[in-house]
Amino acid sequence: MKNIIVGTAGHIDHGKTTLIKALTGRNTDRWEEEQRRGITIDLGFTYFDLKNGDRVGIIDVPGHEKFINNMVAGVVGMDLVLLVVAADEGIMPQTREHMDILGLLGIKKSILVINKCDLVDEEWLELVEEEIQEELEGTFLEGAPVVKVSAATGQGLDELTDTIQQLMSDEVVAKDIQTIPRLPIDRAFTLSGFGTIITGTLISGTITREDVLEMYPIGKECKIRNIQVHGQNQDKCYAGQRVAINLSNVKKKEIRRGCVLAPKNSMKNTDLLDVKLKVLEDSMRILTNHERLHLYTGTSEILCRAVLLDKEQIGPGEEGLVQLRLEEEIAVKRGDRFVVRFYSPMETIGGGIVLEPNPVRKKRFDAQAIEELKKKESGSLGDVMELQIKEHGDTMITLAELAKVMAHSVDELKEYLEELEESGTIFVFPMKKDTYLWHRDSEFAVRQKIEETLQKYHSEHPYRYGMKKAEIHNTFLKKIKPNIFDAYIERMTGENVYGRREEYLSLPGYEVPRDAMYLQTEKLIEDTFEKAGYDFVRFSEIDFGKIPRQTAEDVVLMMIDEGKVLRINEEMFTMKHLMDEAKEKIQNHLKEENLITIAQVRDMFSTSRKSAKPILEYMDSIKVTKKTGGESERVAYL
Repeated sequence: MKNIIVGTAGHIDHGKTTLIKALTGRNTDRWEEEQRRGITIDLGFTYFDLKNGDRVGIIDVPGHEKFINNMVAGVVGMDLVLLVVAADEGIMPQTREHMDILGLLGIKKSILVINKCDLVDEEWLELVEEEIQEELEGTFLEGAPVVKVSAATGQGLDELTDTIQQLMSDEVVAKDIQTIPRLPIDRAFTLSGFGTIITGTLISGTITREDVLEMYPIGKECKIRNIQVHGQNQDKCYAGQRVAINLSNVKKKEIRRGCVLAPKNSMKNTDLLDVKLKVLEDSMRILTNHERLHLYTGTSEILCRAVLLDKEQIGPGEEGLVQLRLEEEIAVKRGDRFVVRFYSPMETIGGGIVLEPNPVRKKRFDAQAIEELKKKESGSLGDVMELQIKEHGDTMITLAELAKVMAHSVDELKEYLEELEESGTIFVFPMKKDTYLWHRDSEFAVRQKIEETLQKYHSEHPYRYGMKKAEIHNTFLKKIKPNIFDAYIERMTGENVYGRREEYLSLPGYEVPRDAMYLQTEKLIEDTFEKAGYDFVRFSEIDFGKIPRQTAEDVVLMMIDEGKVLRINEEMFTMKHLMDEAKEKIQNHLKEENLITIAQVRDMFSTSRKSAKPILEYMDSIKVTKKTGGESERVAYL
């Protein structure tokens, strides 16, 4: 069972808290002021059960602009967000800011929930949905499922829970429980008879009762007295779970939102961060050097100064290397995401990823100064080598990097390197410019995950060659450079660990079954496309009868791969020979005339304008035609 955290986002008074109450039967507004004012100030937490028995933790974040800091804290650990938009108001300013923040923090999966549908008529609802979809274009929410509900009447709630269940089973990836545990703390309080209680979302690893961990950045050692998940006592909690933990040896007054619970000596406090920062495309302001900012990362809110390392300024939609000089210490890891807002007025400007959590002070435009410097001296030379290689399990490490970190020459390390390779402790991948090293435990863990994923993939998608190599790369080894990943796959396919067909990976020996179902589906697709001709049909509108929709989608992709079918756009497909004929006719036309219009294409193929436009757009994509400036006119590409 996967551990899932679902969160809400959206403008104030669009019904987030009411929606959660309708789903769970519980009110997440804990404070008297919240209930009196009718707005969520702090984070609310609860849970509900799906039809399949899975339990989902849910976070209610505040919508008012004054409480953005609490909203950012709530996003930590979210797998899925419900963007709640009131049908009677539509997209509002705070909705847009929440969307920006969620995108900057790396949220990928979402559901658009149009609430308060009972307050508007059908025509108005259609207009609002159209407006919302336009606003979501180009964001991570584009293409998200849309569910129309009324939290007040219960309309659409069953559809919403079904949609959440589907996304949970199909899309949410289990968290990494093999790495060190990290728990950013969003709330601390005292309970009579128990002492100090903290809450948060465990973002990695596992925590066990009686574990002794450290509270960063205060440096306080803490013992885990008790663990609760969804109100039930547990001996252990896992990454992705919403948890409450009873601690000993630390007082509530010592803890603040932004503290992180992790193993002792696994993190290091810092007041400097080297980051890659992107300014939002729709930002009305430019980030200049030494700007004072509010930094939000994990559950922390810290004031800082932004020192631009490689640019004079960073404008809307631009990225740059920045050193953030913090006004107090925090504890973060490389790869953590963050959001920054201007000091005054409080506007979200952008965000990005932490590249180096413990850098030295850097001068602007000094390339040498911004290079990563890591040094470690402990244990025997061979032991430290293996440890360093193992600690870079998600990225691999080069021999040159290893020598630099250990302050030894490459020649000094080679003897130990050969021993580690001969014993099977490490994998060695010699490349042109350097040699890459990978610990066997890291490779084995990845291999198990890939094999399990491929087994499941073949079961769910029998009519596909396998998973795309790039998808496996981005899912399991995304921090490893593409050429190194290719070397690994080549080695593994040579050893028959994986099967491979062009850019698809499979279990060894897997073949797509050309069975009766496949052949029946293939013929139905061919007949449909041939009959339609240039009056293209939307694939989603084709009646496949008893043939599962997923089967039809997989077979048409196979037909594309085999060169029988062409994808015109996201929704439309046709037989390849038809578009080959269209290409020839359009090219012949352009030899005689300088221009071709949508109307001419419509008449040329005896079709509708609705189908003629995609024909021209396809010709643009294969560089047969190009726009002249007018939407309906084209000239030859060359």
